[in-house]
Amino acid sequence: MVVGGGVAGLATAYRLLRPGRDAPGAGDVDLVVLEAEASAGGKVRSVELAGTRVEAGPDSLLARKPAGVELCRELGLGAELEAPATGATMVWTDRGLLPFPSGPFGITTDLGELWRWPGMSWRGKLRAAADLVRRPAPPTADGSLGALLRRRLGDEATDRLVAPLLGGLFAGDVDGLSVRATFPELESWERDHGSLIRGARAASRAARDRGAGPVFLRLRGGLHRLTEALTAALGPDRIRCGARVERIEPRGTRYAVWSDGVEWPADAVVIATPAFAAADLVEGFAPVAASELRAVPYVSTAVVVLVYPKGSASALPPSSGFVVPTGRLAMTACTFVSRKWPDESFGDRAVVRCFVGAAGVEDVALEPEEDLVWGVSRQLAALLPLPERPEEARVVRWPRAMPQYEVGHLERVDRIERALPSGMFVVGQAYRGVGIPDCVRGAGEVAARLRAHLSGDVEGARVS
Repeated sequence: MVVGGGVAGLATAYRLLRPGRDAPGAGDVDLVVLEAEASAGGKVRSVELAGTRVEAGPDSLLARKPAGVELCRELGLGAELEAPATGATMVWTDRGLLPFPSGPFGITTDLGELWRWPGMSWRGKLRAAADLVRRPAPPTADGSLGALLRRRLGDEATDRLVAPLLGGLFAGDVDGLSVRATFPELESWERDHGSLIRGARAASRAARDRGAGPVFLRLRGGLHRLTEALTAALGPDRIRCGARVERIEPRGTRYAVWSDGVEWPADAVVIATPAFAAADLVEGFAPVAASELRAVPYVSTAVVVLVYPKGSASALPPSSGFVVPTGRLAMTACTFVSRKWPDESFGDRAVVRCFVGAAGVEDVALEPEEDLVWGVSRQLAALLPLPERPEEARVVRWPRAMPQYEVGHLERVDRIERALPSGMFVVGQAYRGVGIPDCVRGAGEVAARLRAHLSGDVEGARVS
């Protein structure tokens, strides 16, 4: 039984049925996916407005984490993967929108470029360059992403360059996010190279040497094609939409899953819901796990999709969009959709997505729709030669959508998994990565543990 039909739940069900050529017993699992919403797919969603279709959730797959791309290929969608038309990202500064200095994660690899970059003071640049001569900190327990960045690069480079990019991926505050749960490579850069800048240089060289392709890939037409392909592969008899699970009861070594008054017997259960929803389901028989699940904080966000009138496409610079330091604008980031993912349906219209709401600024995402549209469109018009009003707009709200990986998050996940009874598993954004590739990878790991449980392999069913 899989509870939750988002990407993680669908991918887990798929891996249970098709674990791979080397896995024993492929195809012998009888399963059902119960999804509370009217359709499966979770946060993979698009909206239609002004005669075009625009993603309202994730719009691409991070290619350096291969699980998502590999799943697309396995489902026969490999030929439909495409790179963005432009990968150049900008950042909001007091001097307007500026391109990032070259380097991964906003960490420069070229000091000469950093000296010439007008978005920071000379003092801030010198402090960032001091990363090259500062001694590495001794190994310690997990710390915050912000603490590492500020120690190595200083406050200005952290707040103006790195935090908008890295914190934005989690809608989080870098001073509260765990390094090891979010970007553990930064810790290894300091440890192995003695410097984030040298680590960034080494990572860039390694990427060039292996002929690394685009950072992001998407499916032509939208990521909904991935969830549709998963749904088709599972078959209509295995997915029940509009089926909210009210409770789960242990029955000896098995479980009873109750949905809309119907009891579903199960040998094992995968809960692929947000952590707070999982807590409600396990509280009666796994109170320690429930307490830890509830301790995973979430923030609410919203996406404002704007389609501008004909003739406006040229107002967007040749960039994929920009990010914003915390609190400087109503939005935290903006994607130039018609530049990044050009489509015939856009014509010569500018199409953008603005993101609002994050840790510390959640209240913005709760504003009335008209206020959100007016606020972000007015700020865009001040930055770019766009009209003050779009032709059409849509706001998609994501309440309690983004789990926050606080310091010690991975230890909390370990405690959750150890506190769950045998035959019960959790998977999804709340645990070991928020992106689609992370959820797909986690789905494969959970499916392997569940199959081990069903075969009586106690060691294989445990968390490695």
